[in-house]
Amino acid sequence: MPRFQRCAVDLKPDGSEVTEGDRRAEAVMRELIARHLPAHKVLGEEYGGSQSPTDEPVWVLDPIDGTASFAIGLPIFGTLIGYVEKGEPQVGVIHLPAVGETVYAARGSGCWVKRRGSDPTQVHASAVTNLTEAYVSVSALTGSEMDPRRRQTPTHDLGDLISKSRRLRFIEGPVQYALLAKGAIDVAMDAVMHPWDIAALVPCIEEAGGAVSDLDGHREGIIWRPNLVGSSTTELHKQILSALRGVR
Repeated sequence: MPRFQRCAVDLKPDGSEVTEGDRRAEAVMRELIARHLPAHKVLGEEYGGSQSPTDEPVWVLDPIDGTASFAIGLPIFGTLIGYVEKGEPQVGVIHLPAVGETVYAARGSGCWVKRRGSDPTQVHASAVTNLTEAYVSVSALTGSEMDPRRRQTPTHDLGDLISKSRRLRFIEGPVQYALLAKGAIDVAMDAVMHPWDIAALVPCIEEAGGAVSDLDGHREGIIWRPNLVGSSTTELHKQILSALRGVR
């Protein structure tokens, strides 16, 4: 946070933003893991690591998810910390420092939220099962039939989803998944994801009672999938996947 609105912005080779806040935050986490869990592997957005599926313990880190917002002073960014064992996400942390809130979960322990100045409370996804009643969030038009820069067959149909859902809004990455886990919205999705974007989210959504998969409905090996959709219930999730397949 001391670097929020106070740091220079560089561009990576792929054109995405990176700041000293990203680099230093990941370095601090890596230092702590190396000190306390030296046998564990680490995969991070800024300093890399193996992206091959493994059964070994691995921490998957995104120091600032939403760097584009961080860079221009918008408080809709977060730190994602996932712990993966035998290929499955076991622990997830969605930390939103600008709003003083942390959503976190561990397998079999439920999903919790800790707000600044208050005790942790358990949270649950909504009970919505019908798409016509669902509040849907997506991060961008990327990959949809509405993407003006699309150069290939669309991966999903946002038009069908918009027409069938109660409401659709565009909400930045980590915030939308925290809202889903807390039951404030019913669906959250991203068309382009990496392991460090996914690993922390899965335990939070599933321990809150929700369902996750890629846009094709695959749950196996979820952190290695290229995209993600989370829904509050399995019934709603099936309807979401059906609507997204409209273009195919």
